[in-house]
Amino acid sequence: MSDLDLLTQSLARNVKHWRAVRGFTLDVLAARAGVSRGMLIQIEQARTNPSLGTVVKIGDALGVSITTLLDYEQGPKVRVVPADQAVRLWHTDAGSYNLLLAGTEAPGPLEMWEWRLMPGEGSSSDPHPTGTAELVHVIEGELTLTVDGVEYRVPAGATASFEANTPHTYGNTGDVPMVMVMAVSVPPVP
Repeated sequence: MSDLDLLTQSLARNVKHWRAVRGFTLDVLAARAGVSRGMLIQIEQARTNPSLGTVVKIGDALGVSITTLLDYEQGPKVRVVPADQAVRLWHTDAGSYNLLLAGTEAPGPLEMWEWRLMPGEGSSSDPHPTGTAELVHVIEGELTLTVDGVEYRVPAGATASFEANTPHTYGNTGDVPMVMVMAVSVPPVP
């Protein structure tokens, strides 16, 4: 079975599980996530590979991390994720990518990411739920972080934190690759 098939089946199982735990109907989850009911049905039946944005919206609506939605093993209290098992959810032909390193529920979703953006590339994010915080630490290059229309420069060695309930974009306007580590904390669903 391919990694993509494994992730598709894990996503299907975990969306169904967390929807049941939260007591959400398909219609309720669709409305909360801003995703069509038909898309949710296809996801729960493992008939589609949704975009990263769709998975993020579903996770936010359920109050669980992307890691929880894609997890295909119920791990012990200490979980070591080997480098070859980190999940690449987005990439470009030029070499930009994000890599979900690990995640947990603490008390809401908490995720750790590695991002690489090649010169001239970027990635936009829709607003997350109120109370979501992101921390980014730039390892190489310079991040151009745009939050709610305001641009911030974050050079190598610097760290930025922000409330992620507004549109935000990670960009590389420099001449060299930018590498950062990012943590995302989403509040639990009441």
